[in-house]
Amino acid sequence: MKQVVKEIGIPIFSIEMDFSECRFDTTEEIVAFLVEQVKSHKAARYITTFDHLKHTSELAEGIVAEHIVAAYNIVFCFGFSLQDAEQLATRPRSLGVCETDNRVTLSFMEAPMPVANALMEQWTRSLLSDEHQSSQHATSQGHQEDVQLHS
Repeated sequence: MKQVVKEIGIPIFSIEMDFSECRFDTTEEIVAFLVEQVKSHKAARYITTFDHLKHTSELAEGIVAEHIVAAYNIVFCFGFSLQDAEQLATRPRSLGVCETDNRVTLSFMEAPMPVANALMEQWTRSLLSDEHQSSQHATSQGHQEDVQLHS
């Protein structure tokens, strides 16, 4: 028998936006859009949508912050490669969608695959309304950004 314990930092990508900056009006519309993005990608396989708020709320010992209105994980897997057994520890992937007051936060654990990260970031950024997509583009040219990004 061989046992290995690896300690790695887990980088998290997170984008937060007001619903006024978003193409969609509800968390459920956002989730449906992201599920469709996963389902339509040739190397991704949709697994399920997990209602994290419902699950935690139903636990006798469950604690949910008062400001959380909705919380979902869209669970899926990219099938680009499978090189060793340890890769399974970081799969499947999950996109988190959390509504708080009039804001939505999308987050995911960054994958060791730059292609997967770029795609998940593209999916989350595509939620911005056309108007805010333009201001986001201006940001990359040195202007102040309306959307708070954390990575």
